[in-house]
Amino acid sequence: MADMHAHTELIAVLTAVTDGDPRVMTVRSGDALPSGPFEFGHRSLQSGLREWVGGQTGHPVGYLEQLYTFADRDRSTVDDDAGRIISISYLGLVREQAAPGAGRPSWHGWYEYFPWEDHRGGRPDQLRSIGERLDEWIATDPARRDHRQRRADFAFGFNGASWNEDLALQRYELMFEAGIVSESGASTDAATGRPMFADHRRILATGIARLRAKIKYRPVVFELMAESFTLLQLQRAVEALAGLKLHKPNFRRLIDLADLIEETGGMTSETGGRPAKLYRYRHAILEERALSGSRLPLSRN
Repeated sequence: MADMHAHTELIAVLTAVTDGDPRVMTVRSGDALPSGPFEFGHRSLQSGLREWVGGQTGHPVGYLEQLYTFADRDRSTVDDDAGRIISISYLGLVREQAAPGAGRPSWHGWYEYFPWEDHRGGRPDQLRSIGERLDEWIATDPARRDHRQRRADFAFGFNGASWNEDLALQRYELMFEAGIVSESGASTDAATGRPMFADHRRILATGIARLRAKIKYRPVVFELMAESFTLLQLQRAVEALAGLKLHKPNFRRLIDLADLIEETGGMTSETGGRPAKLYRYRHAILEERALSGSRLPLSRN
């Protein structure tokens, strides 16, 4: 029997919103997330991660928080002789820029990997195909048919259930369990999205779910915005992350009530219409909001 041992790696879900599109930094031409081993010489987990991300992507990392530790025995395709890999993942929020690192870094849209998660243009067509495949899986176990059906309905909003954008991870894991994504042996197609190395797509789904939930009670979206922005740009960024179209008057009313932003005194005409006011985040209230929480409005149309 091989001498089993564990390797600890650090892995980053670096997210940006560019031109209304939520994007993730990848390596290996889009097939993996930036990662590297945690070494004895690293002062801390975060410093180790920043060092590896910098080396692989050449991209600085600003906001960073620990996401989750992945240590399941069957989570990697690595040979057993190599031991178990424990991945400590982090969510980072950045503003996209060119990445000249050594790991063939590139930015890719979230919805390239999870096309069923983008509801800004209505319910995605991919859900029809996913629903049909889940129906086949549900039917394979008559004893648990009702339980499986309830799980599918809850996760995907089937049969009259409501769509909950925060369940991105649960949806992917249910599809994995049902064997309809490439990582669990299915063939790759447009409905089930682009696969990633090992369980990197699961880690990305974890980051998406965390960020979607967090923008409702912490003003982290401002980490993704330019120093000054219009209200429309702010709304589009929130919509991109949530994968939902928001009600414009309600969004602006609730932003005003939250008292998160202030006018810069500048204007822009980049929207192609009337000049729009420029705003900035009120950094003076950061500590207060961190203690009390502050919701960003996600009321739907």
